[in-house]
Amino acid sequence: MKKIILAGTLAFAIGFSACEQKSSEGTEQSSNTMDNSLDSLSYSFGISIGNNLKQNEIEELNPDMVAKGIADVYSDAPAAMSMEESQGIIQAYYETKANQKGAANSEKGKAFLSENSQKEGVQTTQSGLQYEVLSEGDGNMPKITDKVSVHYRGTLIDGTVFDSSYERGEPASFPVNGVIPGWIEALQMMPVGSKWKLYIPSELAYGERGAGRMIGPNETLIFEVELLSIDE
Repeated sequence: MKKIILAGTLAFAIGFSACEQKSSEGTEQSSNTMDNSLDSLSYSFGISIGNNLKQNEIEELNPDMVAKGIADVYSDAPAAMSMEESQGIIQAYYETKANQKGAANSEKGKAFLSENSQKEGVQTTQSGLQYEVLSEGDGNMPKITDKVSVHYRGTLIDGTVFDSSYERGEPASFPVNGVIPGWIEALQMMPVGSKWKLYIPSELAYGERGAGRMIGPNETLIFEVELLSIDE
């Protein structure tokens, strides 16, 4: 539903800053050919809408029909469909895209984990979690009821970094039972002072929902995790 709201408030969600960042030069040049300030403003909103659609990965649209939809609203002309119908179409579009992306991510993840499991040093647990000991600590192992402090870096299987406490410059602290299942399992096997590399199947990560803009549905995730301490 959040994406529908975004799509429904295209120009306002992105504002003029993105327009200026992505196409300031082109807009400046084009505005010189506009007949008046109203045309310039209208064209600027068009760029803003187009940028927002691209950012939301809307790949196939008929620009003429987009313009007609806007024109019908502004002229109070009878719409070809109700707001409820249009929102249903947008929702169905996003669901179809998510299902397609999820299926592709699932296949890529399974192939990656299958190959990765054959690498020297990689161990696979009964749940399907894979891990590699980069350095072994000699401290206690956390219990599920403990709170821990860790440094970590999370990437997709293509190497894209989506989160990193190292980049933020401070470790993260949280309850062991307050994270994704793959982490919960791994942390309880790690002595304090250890650094492991985790290869987490989607079902032990964020599953079909994904998380945020960078972690799509059914993504297999990789984490480097350094267990610093068990906190009081």
